[in-house]
Amino acid sequence: MGPIYSLDDALDMVRRHLRLIIGLVLLGCIASLMFASNQQHMYRSAEVIQIERPKIANDLAPSTVAGSSARRLQLIEQQIMARGSLIGVIEKFDLYGDLPGITLTEKVNRLRESVSINGVAAVREGFADDGTISVLTITANMPSAEAAQAVAQELSQRTIALSASSRAEQTEATLEFFTRQEEQLTREIAELQDEMAEFRAANDLAIPGSLEFRRGEISTINQAILDIERNRISVQRELDQVDRNGRRATVERQTAELEAQLAGLDEQRDLLRQRVADLSASIETSPEIERQLSAYTRQLSQLQGQLDVISTRRAEAEVGARLEARNNSEKLTVLEAAPLPEYPYTTSKKRLALMGGVASVMAALGVAFLLDLRKPVLRTAAQMKRETGLTPVVSIPFLEAKPIRVSPLTRLRHRFHDWQEGRRTRALNPGDNA
Repeated sequence: MGPIYSLDDALDMVRRHLRLIIGLVLLGCIASLMFASNQQHMYRSAEVIQIERPKIANDLAPSTVAGSSARRLQLIEQQIMARGSLIGVIEKFDLYGDLPGITLTEKVNRLRESVSINGVAAVREGFADDGTISVLTITANMPSAEAAQAVAQELSQRTIALSASSRAEQTEATLEFFTRQEEQLTREIAELQDEMAEFRAANDLAIPGSLEFRRGEISTINQAILDIERNRISVQRELDQVDRNGRRATVERQTAELEAQLAGLDEQRDLLRQRVADLSASIETSPEIERQLSAYTRQLSQLQGQLDVISTRRAEAEVGARLEARNNSEKLTVLEAAPLPEYPYTTSKKRLALMGGVASVMAALGVAFLLDLRKPVLRTAAQMKRETGLTPVVSIPFLEAKPIRVSPLTRLRHRFHDWQEGRRTRALNPGDNA
């Protein structure tokens, strides 16, 4: 059975518990004022950084910095939010100097919780997400407007500096790597060529392609030998056809000439055959040499192919380094500088105190309602008729007998009046005084 059904019941409840309600409201208002006075205003300042795309397309001048901008910025954020970096910011701006009781670790944790770095992804090209960030927002929440602006600007500058230095370091490291690789391959090729030259010299192969040359020379000599053999056959036929019945001197002269030709042809043939034998002997003894020479040639070709690839990569790395040096590649620029906050973003102290006062009134009324609910008593004729359906004939109010308290001023007035009456009585009856 609830005690409150009408406005009169509510007013009666307030009247009966007026002292309790006033006390609770006063206590709540005092607590609200103390809480509001202890609250510290917080100011927020944000700096927006734009990630600019390279001025030269990657198809024309590819960058040597690999990975998406989101991953690079994530690594930069981890470096900025590291303990050492935050300690540098705290010492630079003397943050939390009004709190001498907290430790350096607590200061670092407070600053880390007060700073946020959020990125906005760029619009996708097609259906693939390449992890490109278009805008980066650095927000700082500090007890003072100047500190919020200074911290946001400092973290923004550090982000831009770390981005530029990381890209430059990666580009320089890439260029240095390919340069070293190119130098190493050049040295290996030079050493291999020197080794091949020594091998050729040691095996009478100083002239490149000498084996093929020897085979060609043998073929030519064999052809010459065939020609000599044909000539010899012709001369031999002429010798056989000499008329033996002719003049003796003529026959002898012709025979001597033809025999001399045969002898010359035989000498040429023997000389050429000896040359062919020598060449054939040198060729027959060189299969292992030829295999070794082929291995040298194959290794030299592989090294030359690697050198061509490394030279191309090194040239691309040089182009990337030039782009980074001239700021023609991807870079970070301040799109919106961190402003000086004019008002705190936290709730005002007056509003907190007012909300606390309203909450105190509601709590006091709630306590009074719970007290009446704990003891549901029919206090008025209307409540009795509503709850039981019976109309009371007479309603006698409860009169609490309280002792009459006389104030000290009233007692003093009564004593003074009694004194005057006694004095008047003594003046009218002088015999009584005697």
